[in-house]
Amino acid sequence: MTASVADQPWLTSPATRAVIAALEAAGGPDCVRFVGGCVRNALMGQPVDDIDLASRLLPEDAMRALKAAGLKVVPTGLAHGTVTAVSERQPYEITTLRRDVSTDGRNATVAFTDDWAEDAARRDFRLNALYADAAGDIHDPTGHGVDDARDGRIVFVGDPETRIREDYLRILRFFRFFAWYGRGDPDAAGLKACADLAEGVNRLSAERVSKELLKLLAAPDPRPSLRAMAKAGVLERVLPGAADLNAFERMVGISDDPVLRLSMLSPASPGAMDETARRLRLSNTVRDRLRRLVEGSADLDMGDREARASLYRIGRETFRDRVLRAEATADRPGDGARLLDLAEDWIIPRLPVGGRQVAAAGLAASPETGRILAAFEAGWIADDFPDHGHAERLRALVASPPG
Repeated sequence: MTASVADQPWLTSPATRAVIAALEAAGGPDCVRFVGGCVRNALMGQPVDDIDLASRLLPEDAMRALKAAGLKVVPTGLAHGTVTAVSERQPYEITTLRRDVSTDGRNATVAFTDDWAEDAARRDFRLNALYADAAGDIHDPTGHGVDDARDGRIVFVGDPETRIREDYLRILRFFRFFAWYGRGDPDAAGLKACADLAEGVNRLSAERVSKELLKLLAAPDPRPSLRAMAKAGVLERVLPGAADLNAFERMVGISDDPVLRLSMLSPASPGAMDETARRLRLSNTVRDRLRRLVEGSADLDMGDREARASLYRIGRETFRDRVLRAEATADRPGDGARLLDLAEDWIIPRLPVGGRQVAAAGLAASPETGRILAAFEAGWIADDFPDHGHAERLRALVASPPG
């Protein structure tokens, strides 16, 4: 029985049919097929986020056909045969069938072809080399992609070492796809090839590495994949000196946040977090979050009053991050759930006074104003943020000498 994805709403939607009709008007029946993730995920019962298409049409011909049908077209990667059609605000990436002419482990020179089998032969994994025609019938050039998708096997197309030498990013993709779609043990031949060629990871740009790593860490349960990655010597290439995986595995059970999970793979010091951020070329926002996470710690047994003071001083995100990290590293259970609920529910107040109120209390604007406000804030926090008595407290502070 032929496998099919004909029941998928993305396949039958008017926006999709408009793109298919435009391309078939120029190239005839079966000049275009759905490919890759949308086909794979539909077979596996996973959500479909992006709709990619492969076409026998040359990029320029595809663009003309789409424009003739009144669709917006963006030349997103003409050198590699890719254009993007926009139909009813939905993007569709369309790539001309290709074969590799030469590769250097990072970039490929390609030539266009009209042979579906040639296009499939240059793809990474068999479950990604699946095509579905306009009717939804699946074409499986490798003969194993459908079974791999259904059984959760991540197997390279052809010889694993050859595929990896074409693009060393496929080492990380092997572990990322296993984290998201794999079941059982990783494919032994693929795992051995990744281990044997692990040095190739060092040839990749930091941006490509971090993108794959964060996608891997966002999987529902990346623990088996990280264990395999560490055993193969690949994790050490990505994050030299990666921390013990026990705390990482506990964090996976606590939070699905990939940044928090990443934080457990580096030593708990601001310098180590800065180095991780530098090595992976992470954004300044993520770098600063990682640093704040380890600049202090959370006591899971702190009372509500102490928790509110900490929330006020460090902010909701850092408070939550530190509580979750404390849960992942604690030797004994604490009251993290209570603290997280408090962080969610408590509205962090703003300092209720400023320079105007200090002046009203009898002190003209001067450098002393800052001392008064700092003293007021310290007392206000210590008293658990009262909402009254501010004028009296300020007058007392103005009347008392420094120190």
